[in-house]
Amino acid sequence: MGEMDRKVAKPGVLLGIAERQYGVVSIGQLRGCGISGDAVKARVALGQLHRVHRGVYALGHRVLSLEGRLMAAALALGGGPRSSGSVLEHWGAAVSHRSALSLWSLLPDNRASCDVIVSGNGGRARRAGIRVHRSLTLVSRDVTLHRGIPVTTPRRTIADLREAISARRGVISNRELRKAIRQANVLGLPIGPRDAKVRTRSDLEADFLRLCRRHRLPPPEVNVRVGPYLVDFLWRERQLVVETDSYLYHRGEVAFQEDHARDLGLMRRGFEVLRLSELQLDEEPAQVAEVLAGRLGLAAGAAK
Repeated sequence: MGEMDRKVAKPGVLLGIAERQYGVVSIGQLRGCGISGDAVKARVALGQLHRVHRGVYALGHRVLSLEGRLMAAALALGGGPRSSGSVLEHWGAAVSHRSALSLWSLLPDNRASCDVIVSGNGGRARRAGIRVHRSLTLVSRDVTLHRGIPVTTPRRTIADLREAISARRGVISNRELRKAIRQANVLGLPIGPRDAKVRTRSDLEADFLRLCRRHRLPPPEVNVRVGPYLVDFLWRERQLVVETDSYLYHRGEVAFQEDHARDLGLMRRGFEVLRLSELQLDEEPAQVAEVLAGRLGLAAGAAK
């Protein structure tokens, strides 16, 4: 054991840091615990430390969780925590872009590399396992802590991704971004007025009627009563009812049961009920039109 290794005041300090950081520590934190460079090399040789990035190590294991990988990437670019300042100043870097969506639970993690943003416009654009984003507009209010990890706010994350799409950088697709924005609305995350618009019933009606016109489907009756039920759309001759559901209104088990009781009541009166989600209207309009055309007995190709 080296001289500096013997100066560790509390053996549990390093373990505590690693536990808070999902099993990873920076070289600066190791030195802050009194572990010298030679001692780090010795611990790597013994399998007590495992190099994740230059200057970042996993303590006692190689396999990292999503949070561990993201924290390690932030430590690698930011150099580790400082004593004071905002979250951005304290950590020096933040998880961003596609990786930030995963950390905010807006999209699943499906990439081997991690996105990290830092202030400025110099330096390398990429490190092994890390996609580096440099920004002259990154300010303190754009970065927060989530699950103890520095990350761009949902609002900044979406703005960064929208810019990346415009610049055709291939970080994310328009479809994935729309899904992430929907999920942010469902979770109630602050994403700014441009993206936090609530789709009203009238908005859904307009979208559905626009779909019918675009695919040359006969116009339905709108908001009409069938027995005790007020239905969204009705093709009376075909006894077809369509109900549209907004993604914002996941109202729980009671509403779920009410919807199914309502559908059963309509079916007992001889009506077929087709329930469509807002996601289907947005992302699968051709398939929706094809199903409707079939239910309405239209000739093949009428909904093209």
